Amino acid sequence: MMVCKRKLTGFTLIEVMLAMTLLSIMVVLLFSSLKIGAESWNKGERKIAQVNEKAVVYQFFKRHLPSVQPLWDEFLADKRQFSFQGERDKLQFVSVFPASAGRKGLQLFNVVFDKAEQGIVKVILKPFYPTIDNEDWQSEEVVLLENVETFELAYFAKEDNAIDGVWSDNWQEKQSLPALVKIKVELADKSYWPEMVFALKLASVEPGKNFGFGQ
Repeated sequence: MMVCKRKLTGFTLIEVMLAMTLLSIMVVLLFSSLKIGAESWNKGERKIAQVNEKAVVYQFFKRHLPSVQPLWDEFLADKRQFSFQGERDKLQFVSVFPASAGRKGLQLFNVVFDKAEQGIVKVILKPFYPTIDNEDWQSEEVVLLENVETFELAYFAKEDNAIDGVWSDNWQEKQSLPALVKIKVELADKSYWPEMVFALKLASVEPGKNFGFGQ
């Protein structure tokens, strides 16, 4: 009786090399996919952060500019001055915080663009009315936006007896509010930022000393 012996054979060297090559390609593709996914995630987070930053700035101006008060600042030592003063890169106005805010009552806002200091837009706050005991007014400085390349303000008003209004980059030594304020922002990263235009609700109101807000 003859017994047939089956010859057992393993993988050839070529098969092993092909398998290792395929495995290497799969690993490379896997890590490439993970890298692309991580980069997409990071880009998404940066985009969300940019959108949130722009939303915060927009909401700040939307909350405070429409409610600007046409008041006279009679607390200066040398002269009486209208509280709204605007230039191309800075703006001063009086507005009010909501009742839920820590700072109550009318506040004097100074919005300043400091390009030399890393291109920041900052807001300096202090109470508009002095304290009863004549203590130093408590001022607070907040950085509103960083890495700003351009921050430009423009003010719109109708000239006397004119049908159409005009835009100006200066609003000083006036006795009334502009009808509109336009804000142009360009960031250092060149990301898109639409122009913001805000209507001042009390622009047609005659300036006065008091609008019913407590001192």
